[in-house]
Amino acid sequence: MIQVKGLTKKFGDYTALNGLDLNVETGSVYGLIGINGSGKTTLIKQLTGVLKPDAGEITFDGMNTYDNVEVKQRTGYIPDELYFFGNYSLKNMASFYKGLYKNWNEQRFEEMVADFGLSKTGRISRFSKGMQKQAAFILAMSTMPDYLILDEPIDGLDPIMRKKLWGYILGDVADRKLTVLISSHNLRELEGICDAVGILNKGKIQFEGKLDELKDEMKDMSLEEIFIYEMEGGAVDE
Repeated sequence: MIQVKGLTKKFGDYTALNGLDLNVETGSVYGLIGINGSGKTTLIKQLTGVLKPDAGEITFDGMNTYDNVEVKQRTGYIPDELYFFGNYSLKNMASFYKGLYKNWNEQRFEEMVADFGLSKTGRISRFSKGMQKQAAFILAMSTMPDYLILDEPIDGLDPIMRKKLWGYILGDVADRKLTVLISSHNLRELEGICDAVGILNKGKIQFEGKLDELKDEMKDMSLEEIFIYEMEGGAVDE
C-alpha cells in the first residue's frame, strides 16, 4: 500500500504541495488527475524518492521512500520525459537495469521485446516517441516491480499499443498484486482502468474515491464536467 500523509513541498515562496494525503491500496490501480501546475510532477518525484519532503510522510508498505534502496528496487517508474543513455540499445539498457534490480526477469524482457516488435540492437535514440515509450515500459515491467508509477504513460501510443500496455499492467495487478499509480490529465482515458482516482488541485487532493461512486453522485454530468466541478472546489455556475 502507498500512503501519503500531510505531504508538503515548497520551492522558495511557492508551495507546490500543501498537506497532501493520498492512499493507494495494494493490488489496485489509482489514477492521479490534475492540470499542469496542480503538483503532479512534484508529487511523483517524491513518491519515487527523487525529492525529499519538507513535511509529511510517504510510505510504501510502511517503508519510507526517500533514499531507500530497497523501495527503489521494488518500484518501476516511467516518466513523461523519457531518458536513455545516448548510444545505448534496448539490449544495453537491459544489461544496465539487470545490474540495478534484483528481481530482473530476462525471460519477460525477451518475450515483451518480441511482442512489441522492437529491435534489441538499434539505438533507442533513433526510435520514434511511441517506440521509446514502449521500450521504457518493457524495461520497467521486466524489473517485476511491486509498485509502478506512471506519468502520462500512453502519450504517443496508438490504440493497439495502449490496449497491449494496459493488458500487461492489469495482468500483473491480478496475478502479482502490483500496486499502480498513474498520473494523467485525461480522466476519460482512465475510465475502466482505475479502481480509484484522486483529483489534485493546488497542491491538495480535491477528491479521492472510486470513479464509479463519483459518477453515480453526479450522474447527469460528463466526466469533463465532473473534473471541472472538482477542480473548482465543488462550485458550478448556475
